[in-house]
Amino acid sequence: MSMLGMKWKLHGTGRSIKPGHVVAPDERLAWPLTIGVGMQHVVAMFGATFLVPIITGMPPATTLFFSGIGTLLFLVITKGRVPSYLGSSFAFIAPIMASQQQFGIPGALGGVLLAGVALALIGAIVQKFGAGWINRLMPPIVTGAIVALIGLNLAPAAKMNFAAAPITAVITLATIILVSVLFRGIIGRLSILAGVVVGYLVAMLRGEVSYDKMDAAAWIGLPHFQTPEFHVGVLGLFVPVVLVLVAENIGHVKSVAAMTGQNLDDVSGRALMADGIATVLAGAGGGSGTTTYAENIGVMAATKVYSTAAYWVAGIFAIVLSFSPKFGELIATVPQGVLGGAATMLYGMIGILGVKIWVQNKVNFANPVNLTTAAVALIIGIADYTWTIGELTFTGIALGSAAALVIYHGMRAIAKARGTVAEPETEVAGLPPAAKAALNAATKRGPKRR
Repeated sequence: MSMLGMKWKLHGTGRSIKPGHVVAPDERLAWPLTIGVGMQHVVAMFGATFLVPIITGMPPATTLFFSGIGTLLFLVITKGRVPSYLGSSFAFIAPIMASQQQFGIPGALGGVLLAGVALALIGAIVQKFGAGWINRLMPPIVTGAIVALIGLNLAPAAKMNFAAAPITAVITLATIILVSVLFRGIIGRLSILAGVVVGYLVAMLRGEVSYDKMDAAAWIGLPHFQTPEFHVGVLGLFVPVVLVLVAENIGHVKSVAAMTGQNLDDVSGRALMADGIATVLAGAGGGSGTTTYAENIGVMAATKVYSTAAYWVAGIFAIVLSFSPKFGELIATVPQGVLGGAATMLYGMIGILGVKIWVQNKVNFANPVNLTTAAVALIIGIADYTWTIGELTFTGIALGSAAALVIYHGMRAIAKARGTVAEPETEVAGLPPAAKAALNAATKRGPKRR
C-alpha cells in the first residue's frame, strides 16, 4: 500500500491541527474529518470541471468520471507525494471547439488524446534525465509569475459569478472569512465548505436555486462514453496546449512544495506523466483533457491539509457522482453567487501563492530581469491578452507563461553578453541594508574589461 501512496500516518490525535502545523501528504486526520476535507475539494473543483464540457458541448458526467479516475491515477503514479485533483483544463476549450467544427466531437477527442500522449512523453523525459533543466528553464521568478497569473487570470470569472447575485456572494465570502477566525481547529479549516453551505441556504431563501433539471434526472445512470477519431488537422490545434499543461503542472508541484516545505523536484516527471495518461484516458472515452487544479491549491492553502487521503476521497466521490445524474444535477444547482463568493477567496489565494514562491526563494526585484519578467507576465495574464492564429486562440495564461520564459531567458542572455546587469537574482541574506548596498555597488563596478 505504501508503494501506492496509500499508507498514511495519523496526524496527532487526528481531530485537530495545531497553529503553525500542517497535515503532510503522507498523513491524515480522522476519517470523518478527512471525508469532509475531500468533499470540500469536490465542491472547489465541481463548477470549473463542469464548465468546460458545458461550453464545448461534451457530456459533463463523462468528464466528471474521467476527472475522478485521473485523480486516483495521479495519486498512484506520484506515489502519494503530490496532493492534486485533476479537473477539466480550460486550455482545451479553444482547440476542442475549433476541431469540432471540422471533425466533430470524435475528432476533438482524438486531439485531446494526442495532447495527453505528448505530455506523458515529456514527463517520461523529465523523470529519466531529471528536473534540473526544468529548474533552469523555470527558476523561482518564472514559476512564481506563472502560479500568480494562473490565479489572478481567474479574477474575471469570480467577478462574473459575484455580480450575478451580489448579496449571496457577499454572505458566502463573509462566512468564509469569519469562520476562519471565529473557530479553532478543523471547523476553522473548513471555512470554504462552511461558506458554500451557508451561501447555498441563503440562495435557497432568495429563490436563486432551480431544481428542474434535478427532478427530471434519473437516480442511477452510466456516463456517455465515446471513441476518438484521429486527423492530422488537429495537431496544430492541440500540441500548443501541452506547453500550458507543462506550466500548470510544474507550477502546481512548485506550489505544493512551497506550502509543505518539501522538495518535490524528483517527482515532477511523474506528475507530468500522470496528467498525460489521465488526459489520454479522457480522450479515449469521451471526456475533456485534465490538468492539476488551481482551485484545490486554494483549498489546501486555506485548510493546511495536504493529505492525499482527502484526494482519494475526492476522486472516489467524483466517480460515484458521475453514475448518479440526479445527484450530479443537485451539485450543479450551486448558484453563481455562491461560486462567486468562494472563488473570490480561492483565486486570490492562488495568486498569493505565486508571491510566496518569490518570498521563500528570496527573489531580488532590484534585478531588472526579475522585475521585468514578473511585471509583463502578470499584466498579460491578469488582463487576459489573446493572440489568434487562424482558428487557434492563445489566452492570458498561455501568453503570460510564454512571456515569462522568453523575457527572463532573453534578457539574461543579452545582459550576460553585454555585462549590463550586476544585481544578484536572489536577496543577499544575513547582511544589513548598508552592507547589501555596498556589495551591490561593488558588483556593479565589477572587473574592468581589457
